[in-house]
Amino acid sequence: MSSLVEIVAPARLGHGFRWLIASSWVSNLGDGIAAAAGPLLVASLTHDPGLVALAALLQWLPPLVFGLYAGALADRLDRRLIIVTVDLLRALVLVLLTMAIATDLASITLVLVAMFLLGTAEVFADNTTATLMPMLVARDDLAIANARLTTGFITVNQLAGPPIGAALFAAGHAVPFAAQASVVALGAVLVLRVALPPHGRESGTVTTISHDVAEAFRWVLHHAAVRTLVLTIFVFNITFGAAWSVLVLYATQRLGLGPIGFGLLTTISAVGGICGTLGYGWLTRRVSLGNLMRVGLVFETCTMLSLALTTSKWVAFAIFFVFGAHAFIWGTTSLTIRQRAVPAELQGRVGSVNLVGVFGGLVVGSGVGGLIAREWGVTAPFWFAFVGSALFVVLIWRQLVHIAHADEADAPAPA
Repeated sequence: MSSLVEIVAPARLGHGFRWLIASSWVSNLGDGIAAAAGPLLVASLTHDPGLVALAALLQWLPPLVFGLYAGALADRLDRRLIIVTVDLLRALVLVLLTMAIATDLASITLVLVAMFLLGTAEVFADNTTATLMPMLVARDDLAIANARLTTGFITVNQLAGPPIGAALFAAGHAVPFAAQASVVALGAVLVLRVALPPHGRESGTVTTISHDVAEAFRWVLHHAAVRTLVLTIFVFNITFGAAWSVLVLYATQRLGLGPIGFGLLTTISAVGGICGTLGYGWLTRRVSLGNLMRVGLVFETCTMLSLALTTSKWVAFAIFFVFGAHAFIWGTTSLTIRQRAVPAELQGRVGSVNLVGVFGGLVVGSGVGGLIAREWGVTAPFWFAFVGSALFVVLIWRQLVHIAHADEADAPAPA
């Protein structure tokens, strides 16, 4: 058992990291359960496509509405206290939702409100949790530490959580939400064991939230590597969002897949992600983080072209496997470079600026993809994604040198 713990969370990363990864994995299990149980609950209460779409929108909206505010609070207040408070509030909402379902009092309106509240709480919890890693782990170990967190996310959130959530929902509509409440509360207890160095605003400093947010935007604009990262994730999520917004139609109409086949695309992608993160340490010992990101941009561009051309489900499965590895290598690398570059007192706010770029690009891309597919067919968004990505890579290629050297710059070690 001790050898397994050493593999997952090496002792050199510290006891604080071990408590953090345990809390993260437990919380991600709850999120994975909800990923299946939430849509099933909505579908059991309504067949109105508009309400089903609204449920999806309520999961995308909170990061755009509250992301910047969450980042500002993370840099003002005790970060551990924020996570514990928010997770306990999430658990309370889930307990109330469980009781409403068990007593047949859960209406579609109540469920949608609960989903919005849970999504909002998750923004504050996730944004603040991301600021803890550079406070606990030495700079040179951030890459492997983030890879371990990502491995847990893929394993329990994407692979284990959804089937568990579906099975629990079949056993009783209230059961998965009771289970999620339990693991979210456990995650809060585990993060209490994390000992953080002094952080937050110095006493006597008085500024407004808008001032703090503006400071983060100015910092991003003046830091070449992070500015390039935020711009890149925004543009690439427009192209990605356009293609993935019609993925279910592409899978059924273009590839001839049924519901099980469509589900396999996500599963295969997650398996690829696990392989990518397991080999992440080997990669980062041989390739700089910046060059990993350069290769990733080119690969994602080629992925869109390949999917636009193929009609074979087997080719698509292979593409999704490799794309899954790329997606999580990219995400881990981007997070590591940002954590190394951003001062501790700005981690929350700069992370929230990046979050707005992530979800802003997805929202814009989803709208564009739907319009393009309606006019020119289900492969048109993939052609749009390929052309848009290729043009952006050409335009920004010289700027990518900033990312290529960002991980080599000097940065203070955590306390």
